[in-house]
Amino acid sequence: MFNFTFHNFTKVHFGEGQISQIQHDIPQSAKVLLVYGGGSIKNNGIYQQVTQALSAHQVVEFSGIEANPQYDTLMQGVALAKAQQVDYILAVGGGSVIDGCKFISAALKFDGQDPWDLMIQKAAVTAVVPMGVVLTLAATGSETNPATVVSRGEDKFGLFNPILRPQFAVLDPSVTLSLTDRQISNGVVDAFVHVIEQYLTYPVNAKVQDRFAEGLLLTLIEEGQKVISAEHKNDLEVRANLMFSATMALNGLIGTGVPHDWSTHMIGHELTAAYGIDHARSLSILLPSMLRERQQVKQAKLLQFAERVWNITDGTDDQKIAAAITKMEQFFKQLGAPICLSDANLDESHIPDIIQRLKGHGMTALGEDQMVTLDVVERILNRAL
Repeated sequence: MFNFTFHNFTKVHFGEGQISQIQHDIPQSAKVLLVYGGGSIKNNGIYQQVTQALSAHQVVEFSGIEANPQYDTLMQGVALAKAQQVDYILAVGGGSVIDGCKFISAALKFDGQDPWDLMIQKAAVTAVVPMGVVLTLAATGSETNPATVVSRGEDKFGLFNPILRPQFAVLDPSVTLSLTDRQISNGVVDAFVHVIEQYLTYPVNAKVQDRFAEGLLLTLIEEGQKVISAEHKNDLEVRANLMFSATMALNGLIGTGVPHDWSTHMIGHELTAAYGIDHARSLSILLPSMLRERQQVKQAKLLQFAERVWNITDGTDDQKIAAAITKMEQFFKQLGAPICLSDANLDESHIPDIIQRLKGHGMTALGEDQMVTLDVVERILNRAL
């Protein structure tokens, strides 16, 4: 196991009715920028709960954050926050709204010329406007982690800094009951692949992290299969386990002291930016082919994955690995997620464009060993056809 320092300071309020807690976590004197997406929170009761909890605060609203938050939209939020002199941000939404608020919080304190430098130049983030979260979609884990992803046109960049973590996050599983089947499916896939990116690399004798990761994968499989069934569709216990699994998948805990991959995510970002494919669906398309292409490098952990997660113990090593990847594909298909490029109406003619986009963004040596070169990516994409 590698050396590490782990500190997650985000306070989590978990459970039904916990939105009321935000009145205690945001200072009474604060002027709050309330940020949300397309306005669905006004139709499912979440907005009413939030505004009631903030009834003693000064509140300025900003809406319209896209599914992949766009820089120009976020800069409108920055301008509004500056004009209104807000000193606290509350994100009410899923990963995109939360990521957008993280950028706004950093941009408000940025002393350079262009806040986009935070994303492309990785300019130092030395201060942020504090923020909290009311989570409405369990998927990205952004509610308790220090990362944000922002788009500008067809470019999509990430930023990681410990001070980007929200001060608190409210996780009320009942708010997810109004989500569509596709949103729920995407959330399960996203969380699943987050775990895989930190788990399926190479062994470093990190037994605690491995067992935590395997437990999360097993929970996502078990509860993911339930949540798409008519019998359990509105089961709050199922929703609760999925919500907390998604948070734990990317709050930093299982990723401490172990190597990370993230190549599937980096390639997936290009599919999302160029072709509008849902983030989670880009991952379900790419991951099986990624694992097949990188089977030799990842063999030890893939065998562990086969045996501990899918209970596959018969056959040769190669047979067990092949069966595990097939089982994972079947799980994605159960969730209604695509598993090949053709499912998203892409074919071999799109591969050169994806390769060029990765090259243009400097993504030429990916993976835990930096050996996922553009040639390897091309093979992965061809496998994914």
